[in-house]
Amino acid sequence: MSKTKLSRRNFLLTVGASGAAGAATLAAKAVPQAQPVAAREQKRRTAGYQDSAHIRNYYRTAKV
Repeated sequence: MSKTKLSRRNFLLTVGASGAAGAATLAAKAVPQAQPVAAREQKRRTAGYQDSAHIRNYYRTAKV
């Protein structure tokens, strides 16, 4: 009887450990990787308001 209990314990320990390892693997894949500083700076420079010929034409024609 003690051999059966020991076998169940080992099975449950193995199942629990593999479940935790699987969850850790999924969490590691879900975390985005850090971008290099140069890529962040480039993104920051291109975002936001940009003056263009189209916008200048709109401002010129929208004057009251």
